[in-house]
Amino acid sequence: AMAGRRRPNVLVTGTPGVGKTTFAEALAQAAPGLRHVEVSRLVKDKKLYREWDDEMDCSIFDEELVCDELEPMLEEGGCVVDFHSAGFLQDDWFDLIVCLRADTSVLYSRLERRHYPAAKIQGNVEAEIFQTCLDEAREAFEEADAEIWELQHDTQEQLEAGVERVR
Repeated sequence: AMAGRRRPNVLVTGTPGVGKTTFAEALAQAAPGLRHVEVSRLVKDKKLYREWDDEMDCSIFDEELVCDELEPMLEEGGCVVDFHSAGFLQDDWFDLIVCLRADTSVLYSRLERRHYPAAKIQGNVEAEIFQTCLDEAREAFEEADAEIWELQHDTQEQLEAGVERVR
């Protein structure tokens, strides 16, 4: 469907707190012609959700609305898309999937700094332990030509090495 794109699209996925936005921004800066698309911000700004989860204080995004918003951007290519959920995205939209991983203690303190409620921190730490995002990405893209890279992202050195590898 998107065979005509001139520049590749990269999906950066992983549990909340692994550093997707930091990584995607660094990658977009390091690779001219790539732009960062932060899906959680799009969801908020363009109201791509139909309900709100009060307990977890987050929107329950609408997959169809998100896809309709992303598709024209991705057709051009050159997007670094950052989102924690990959299962609903079309598998021919991306040329590379980067799943970031973080040590649970690093993840815990990052989420604490965001003032997440304890239940939300626990849920995300468990999701990282059980590699939920990695498994979701593997399942979503198993038929696709795109490669899936798992990159550890606990330190600035790992950030720089990961960006260098992807670029």
